[in-house]
Amino acid sequence: MNAYDKQLQKIKNDKGFIAALDQSGGSTPKALKLYGVNEDAWTNEQGMYDVVHQMRSRIITSPAFSGKRLIGAILFENTMDRDIEGKPTPTYLWEVKGVVPFLKVDKGLADEKDGVQMMKPIGGLDALLKKAKSKNVFGTKMRSVIKQANAAGIDAVVKQQFEVGKQIIAAGLMPILEPEIDIKTPNKDKAEDLLKASILKELNELKPDQLVMLKLTIPDKDNLYADLIKHKNVLRVVALSGGYSRDESNKRLARNNGMTASFSRALSEGLTAQQSDEQFNAALDGSVESIYRASIT
Repeated sequence: MNAYDKQLQKIKNDKGFIAALDQSGGSTPKALKLYGVNEDAWTNEQGMYDVVHQMRSRIITSPAFSGKRLIGAILFENTMDRDIEGKPTPTYLWEVKGVVPFLKVDKGLADEKDGVQMMKPIGGLDALLKKAKSKNVFGTKMRSVIKQANAAGIDAVVKQQFEVGKQIIAAGLMPILEPEIDIKTPNKDKAEDLLKASILKELNELKPDQLVMLKLTIPDKDNLYADLIKHKNVLRVVALSGGYSRDESNKRLARNNGMTASFSRALSEGLTAQQSDEQFNAALDGSVESIYRASIT
């Protein structure tokens, strides 16, 4: 069995969750501030990425971070292109930690229209996918945001996600489609019903060999996405924390059977640069364990 097939089996069958370590340009300073590192710690973008790579390396190399409870990790391109302990980050994740590497491929969000923010055009996507494939990356992730229960806007977001998703499948990678519903959306439950219907329509038009993953906001109605989780074209449905605290995210997630976490801020909550390795590893272990428990319901 080749590496891709082994990774596919792990994502499909193993218990565990996906760590989202993919904050990019705009969200990096905020992530570092929560980690206890202020903007005076770097002088330019390169310096900022050096600092965030130190944070991500510390998380990934921690004994608490392994394939026993984590099945995957989503990386930003800059992280994919760097090394951890002398190995390319995706290689280190898979060969040393047993964690399947994914890559964030979107270029950010367009301005709001029809109550949603579509993805900006992803220039150079084919070249990026080819590079990711050469580095043994298994899949990708891309995010849009829904802010209103607007059927036309939601359909447009889902259509765009699936169109780009098919391009990613054709390149031999597994797409995670992420049409996030903002947790502050008025009538969030209605937006979720519209989103589910739109996703099901697109899923039912896929060919049998076109598999996708979905990354969705935890729904207000428990187990709303059960039909998506069971769908023959869906490898796995994962949840984003979306601004909820880790405790709140875990409580909501545990009530949605078969949905597993793909948390970013909720995973790193409570970790700081000032902690000793012992304190850091203990804090990360507690975070990983709580998210793992919520993910295996």
